[in-house]
Amino acid sequence: MSDLHELSALETAAAIRRGDVGVLDVVDHALDRAGTLGARLGAFAVLTPDRAREAARSLDAALARGEVAGPLYGVPTAIKDLTATAGVPTGRGSVVTRGWVPEQDDDLVGLLRDAGTVSLGKTAVPEFGLPCYTEPAGAPPAVTPWDPTRSAGGSSGGAAAAVAAGVVPVAQGSDGGGSIRIPASLCGLVGIKTTRGRVPAGPAGGDPAGLSVAGPLARTVADAAALLDALGGDRTWPGEPFVPVAPPSGGHLGVAQGAPGPRRRIGLTTTPPFGDLSGLLGPVAIPAVVDPVCAAAAEDTAAVLASLGHVVEPVDVRLSDEAIAAFLTLWAVLALADPVAPEDEERLQPLTRLLRARGREVGPMAALGALHAAQVETRRVVAARAHLDAVLTPSVALPPRPVGWFSADGPETDFARQVAFTPWTAIANLTGEPAIGLPLGWPVVDGTTLPVGVTLRGRRGEEALLVALGAELEAARPWAGRRPPVW
Repeated sequence: MSDLHELSALETAAAIRRGDVGVLDVVDHALDRAGTLGARLGAFAVLTPDRAREAARSLDAALARGEVAGPLYGVPTAIKDLTATAGVPTGRGSVVTRGWVPEQDDDLVGLLRDAGTVSLGKTAVPEFGLPCYTEPAGAPPAVTPWDPTRSAGGSSGGAAAAVAAGVVPVAQGSDGGGSIRIPASLCGLVGIKTTRGRVPAGPAGGDPAGLSVAGPLARTVADAAALLDALGGDRTWPGEPFVPVAPPSGGHLGVAQGAPGPRRRIGLTTTPPFGDLSGLLGPVAIPAVVDPVCAAAAEDTAAVLASLGHVVEPVDVRLSDEAIAAFLTLWAVLALADPVAPEDEERLQPLTRLLRARGREVGPMAALGALHAAQVETRRVVAARAHLDAVLTPSVALPPRPVGWFSADGPETDFARQVAFTPWTAIANLTGEPAIGLPLGWPVVDGTTLPVGVTLRGRRGEEALLVALGAELEAARPWAGRRPPVW
């Protein structure tokens, strides 16, 4: 079958279970596309064809023995290069750590393996996952398949490029400030930022602040739900500091494929949650100006939801200056999480050096104060929207940016542009709430059709509600048939 990449993840697994195609055939097809399209789009940091084919042969043999095959059995995927994978180089987007080979998998790698997926390798990330774009030193940038002159976003940019180009139907991402939802918006995908604690962060543990979580990227809501079930499982993990509520009966995939749920009350805003950030960002502060095409995507989505019987009302999601300062402080401190020898600091990219320098200026009491301020703001934000089932915003404030746009004028301007570009996403990371990004805007920008996403943020543990809304919106405004020019 020469058109295997046209199949969704669920369709691929179904074809394998029926015996229409073997896992090895599917993996070979994906590897061919990874070597061509993946290379053009900067999607991969490392490819592991021998390991992938060995895993595929093992799965084919198990299926021949009559072993049970789940909804993602034999589906090709890839692991984000921030995620430790035993025996596979995990460079974390930096020339300093490019040769690191972990001895132990992160827990989610085993979960994906147990689900029967086959990893082709590691997807590209920016240095240490810090920026919202993926342009690592000494490697090609990850670009959106809809216009390869424009960024795929970050830090899950490589994963999003691979999925949007039909190299793999689903991929794992992680999100500490929008790093799943931003690439989903720029590449025309579904992306789910999970509830804090939904996906295990062991054995090394995530960041102490709990900002970053793992989640799925996919072309359809059902595929994203299936990968969410694989990542989250149906059990708790001893020692995990954050434990969410149990998944829904029948899993999130059951929700995605089921009948529409109850009518919901949804808040809408297209106004950035902050104003003048002078004094918080250092010498440069750029106003968050929302492009009309991004606002229109959210407003149109609100109209669709209302037509489906949901109640949509305006909501104010403004963050306090203290909350913004707390997030920026925590982000700078977390930039120091990767150990770097003093002699290697100058080899880091300018933005990384800037953030690490700011992190060193934060004393222990200030770091604890930032964590406390984030917790206080979480209580306020969650209480203020307690009457709402979800909050709808644009995913980002601007359409996909040209490669090099963020970093063109130095690291201070780089960081300020990132804050202005993605004003809403970090709220869910502060609160620990889930959010789903959906590709519901398709404006023509400079003569090219580009994806512009919207995001629904829900209550902790209620990914199922977001999946149900996403499935309803997908049925009302289908997007799975859209194909980028490189397809």
